[in-house]
Amino acid sequence: MPEDTAELEARLEEQDEFEPPEEFVEQANVADDSVYEEFEQNWPECWERAADLLDWDEEYDRVLDDSNPPFYEWFTGGSLNASHNCLDRHLDERGDEAAIEWVGEPVDEDNRTYTYEELHREVNEVAAALRDMGVGEDDVVTMYMPMIPELPIAMLACARIGAPHSVVFAGFSADALATRMNAADSEYLITCDGYYRRGDALDHLEKANEGLSGVDHEVEDVMVVERLRDGDGHGHDLAANQHAYADLVADHEGAAVEPVERDAEDMLFLMYTSGTTGKPKGVKHTTGGYLAWTAWTSQAVLDVKPEDTYFCSADIGWITGHSYIVYGPLALGTTSMMYEGTPDHPDRDRLWEIVDEYDATQLYTAPTAIRAFMKWGTEYPDRHDLSSLRLLGTVGEPINPRAWKWYYTHIGNEDCPIVDTWWQTETGGMMVTTLPGVKTMKPGSAGPPLPGVDAQVVDTEGNEVDAGDAGYLTVQKPWPGMLRTLYKNDERFIDEYWAEYSDTDSDDMDDWVYFPEDGAKIDDDGYITVLGRVDDVLNVSGHRLGTMEIESAIVGVEGVAEAAVVGGSHEVTGEAVYAYVITEDGYDEDEEMRERIEQGV
Repeated sequence: MPEDTAELEARLEEQDEFEPPEEFVEQANVADDSVYEEFEQNWPECWERAADLLDWDEEYDRVLDDSNPPFYEWFTGGSLNASHNCLDRHLDERGDEAAIEWVGEPVDEDNRTYTYEELHREVNEVAAALRDMGVGEDDVVTMYMPMIPELPIAMLACARIGAPHSVVFAGFSADALATRMNAADSEYLITCDGYYRRGDALDHLEKANEGLSGVDHEVEDVMVVERLRDGDGHGHDLAANQHAYADLVADHEGAAVEPVERDAEDMLFLMYTSGTTGKPKGVKHTTGGYLAWTAWTSQAVLDVKPEDTYFCSADIGWITGHSYIVYGPLALGTTSMMYEGTPDHPDRDRLWEIVDEYDATQLYTAPTAIRAFMKWGTEYPDRHDLSSLRLLGTVGEPINPRAWKWYYTHIGNEDCPIVDTWWQTETGGMMVTTLPGVKTMKPGSAGPPLPGVDAQVVDTEGNEVDAGDAGYLTVQKPWPGMLRTLYKNDERFIDEYWAEYSDTDSDDMDDWVYFPEDGAKIDDDGYITVLGRVDDVLNVSGHRLGTMEIESAIVGVEGVAEAAVVGGSHEVTGEAVYAYVITEDGYDEDEEMRERIEQGV
């Protein structure tokens, strides 16, 4: 007789470690623990394994050039094209297989499937249109688009002709678009008329036009995708330099554009991320190292195989979508899913409906979403067959043990390993997590550094901390997927990421340490628990407390749905902890709840 929910949660409550399911290990892409020692002993040549996942036009002659730290160069002498690696090379064996499965938000709308052949054809047509507009190698093309297929198509079209793309999240303001186009000196924009959110047809072109009015240089051409259905549009006329995407594709029907051979260190894309100074930072990622990194981590961590239907619920406007919806999965020839809308429209089972309908094999989502799923209850996933899932992943923030166990139990049915992944826009891809076919899982801990990644937790002097003590997460050696610099600002690149723990006058790689500005602690097994941003680490009576750790403890209290912790000044302790808490339905925000929270912390 199956366990009821209460019995199940009581049993899991006492369990701190979980082994990879045997059935998963038997088929895992990486199932041998010796990979850690192998990579350590053969560093940096170990990264040839990642490079070997790609097609190279010209073979590289050196894995790592560390002669000018921290401006490292990877796979020097090599050349390749990202669009070719994501499309052309799969055509013979995978041409008729789905490359992208796209699900729109309106449930009465037909979804779209792009086979590798169809995706290749449209990417070529858009690439030809961009060339006719005057886009050349190294011209930055800005994209201000929601989760529609034309976004990855445009990205791959730019990669095909050697034009770096700069994707601006569709939810950002018009001012954010203008700021990013100005910073990148971008003269070309690809956008759309609108998109759907919670049943509403949003006017995106109005916002794009407002942003264009704030660009301080001439914008040569704008390509506009018509996303909204007949009757849902907002009646905008296109300006003289604006062109309908569908017309351009039709004008270039059947065009064939040869992929441009790009040096491994040539820029693939820019991604602007928030900075402490208020000005966005243009993170520069290159073609060879980034693509090798996303392909290898997709294979080793997400266990992606060509026959999979892989589902990452992130937005391509963020780095997660770049790395693990577009470049990593498509480089491996798998089917990558895209969903336009929110997980609770038209009902709270929307995500599970998609997993069920498409037999998704992996689900990579955010702890924020998982906490919402928990609050909504198990009735929604229970409506659907989720047995196709083989692996679960989390990204974007640490996941607390309670949410981890809920995800493991109610979505994975205790059959799916969970990879809790720590990484950043700047790292290009995953850095700290378990290899799912190899390592024990510890809820609340991301896991050990990946093979070949030298991540350490140090104190303010740069010395490694003892197990269990809080410190600062650092990366002691370079890695292929790393940002190369901040666009047109090498000085800020050093100040932001290297100056804290490095000898910035040294030419020796060993004197340079990457500092991502995250607090962390490490256990006796080398598992790293990320505590949150350094700014979010509180110092109470001389004790460093991570807000994420406190939030996890509070959310672990029965009846708590969400918690946010901040610091405030205190005349005795220096800093005090303030918690803002939302309770689950059916629980009162009363003194009894307050006492339970205090005890939980």
